[in-house]
Amino acid sequence: MSQVYFQKGFGLKSEVGPLLATSYRSAVVDAIKARGFDVAVDGLRLKLAREFGFCYGVDRAVEYAYETRRRFPDRRIFLSGEIIHNPDVNRRLRDMEIVVLTDERDPVRRYGSVAEGDVMILPAFGVTVAEMELLRTKGCVLVDTTCGSVLNVWKMVHRWAGDGFTVVIHGKYQHEETRATASQALTHPGGRYLCVRDVAEADLVCEFLRGHVAAAALQERFVAAVSQGFDFTRDLERIGLANQTTMLMSESLDIQHRLRVAMIDRYGEAALAERFRAFDTICSATQDRQDAVRAMLDGGRLDLMVVVGGYNSSNTQALAGMCAPRVPTFHIECAECLSADVIRHRAPHGGGEQMTPGWLPAGPVAIGLTAGASTPDSIIGAVVEQIFSLRGLDARELVQAHSDAALAAVAGGEPA
Repeated sequence: MSQVYFQKGFGLKSEVGPLLATSYRSAVVDAIKARGFDVAVDGLRLKLAREFGFCYGVDRAVEYAYETRRRFPDRRIFLSGEIIHNPDVNRRLRDMEIVVLTDERDPVRRYGSVAEGDVMILPAFGVTVAEMELLRTKGCVLVDTTCGSVLNVWKMVHRWAGDGFTVVIHGKYQHEETRATASQALTHPGGRYLCVRDVAEADLVCEFLRGHVAAAALQERFVAAVSQGFDFTRDLERIGLANQTTMLMSESLDIQHRLRVAMIDRYGEAALAERFRAFDTICSATQDRQDAVRAMLDGGRLDLMVVVGGYNSSNTQALAGMCAPRVPTFHIECAECLSADVIRHRAPHGGGEQMTPGWLPAGPVAIGLTAGASTPDSIIGAVVEQIFSLRGLDARELVQAHSDAALAAVAGGEPA
């Protein structure tokens, strides 16, 4: 069976561009950006983070999916899972008759309906080595949208595993990206991995290294987050630390520091170079969005923060987690989560969706707004319009004012 592989799109950006702009851009967001990311009207002040929303990798993945439908109008097209963690984007792809497969761990069952000649889109998170090997045997067309930042992590993990290091990944073991990254460690004989979700789990590993916690306790805690046959006594003698690219950078660096100190405590500083490796693998777009939120929180009074993005979006959860200790924070998926009486949102540190009444105070209020890397401007703009409408305002007047200013600038001979 023949198999065709595409990793750089189909050169159809000019054809799908207008549809992408219609679907995902927002004139309201553009108008607020033009006003310095900060607008105040009749007691309502709304501040946008300087970096938010679609990153390059997400933008590229969505564009390639649209190009794929244009390139293969009559073929069956599948997505191996959600292309990004945004319900609106995935709904639009389903509307284009792109089948989004369920998150089934067994590749044989997951891809059972895929046949030779079908088209399979691989998401921005990537897929595991086992999934890729199976798909290559099926004779289907592969369109790979895996983010370049993820690919860089894979290369590092693959190299470390080849050098005999156990890969410790700061990430959510059930997340698609982390599963794909972990699978890279298993491409070498004896390759091993361990996933730690947060500082608390990393501290357990550190206490084991210092001899204060028994291996049996860790085996029970990390039973689903380690490679098969993992032996804590044997497999933590040499470790290389990486992370899921969308985690909170400050936490990743904290975990790196804690594990480094624990390895020194166990083996001595002289042995550190041959027993411990680490490299910051948080993607630049994730870091930029986190830095922008930090600047907002440090830049003046905010009464509340609204963070927009899919509830299962790791980088959106990280943004909400940054804001929550500083200001009342609401992680929402879309404008429909907002009403005058109640806001429907996800708790910043996990748990299900909840309802909070009285979220929007009367009188003057300053609201900060940011969004995860998988959230398009169209969703953010709809949230802005809804917030304005709840205060009896029309956000579209901002767009008109921006257009009038641009026309006046052109008439006056100034740059628009």
